[in-house]
Amino acid sequence: MHIEEFRDYCLAKPGVTEETPFGPETLVFKVGGKIFALTDIDTFGSMNLKCDPERALELRDAHDYVLPGYHMNKKHWNTVLIGTGAPLGQLRELIDHSYALVLASLPKAASVGVETHHCVSSLNGYAGTKPPRRSR
Repeated sequence: MHIEEFRDYCLAKPGVTEETPFGPETLVFKVGGKIFALTDIDTFGSMNLKCDPERALELRDAHDYVLPGYHMNKKHWNTVLIGTGAPLGQLRELIDHSYALVLASLPKAASVGVETHHCVSSLNGYAGTKPPRRSR
């Protein structure tokens, strides 16, 4: 996967925006104002993706190219190394999973207008592990 393909794939999802809030070298993709993917624009050596905690551990055990999220909450984020054997289909599925988790965590008001039927299947049975809501 090349950075252009990564960018196009993320931006094709409903409600996605891209930003560089951490500086010009870090490209961030959000849905409903929450991050679901980020990468270094210059190197594109890896991508950080949100992941169900149980699945995150399974992926790290099964694949050398999946690591705990760099500079992220390691329970909920993975760093996926690019160019190290990760199949394109799996990279897309991990992006889909990250997007779906973040979309599912949004309050209903924030997710209005975002089509959810495209991403529900990408949770692959992890829909019951939605992050708890924070009290205000």
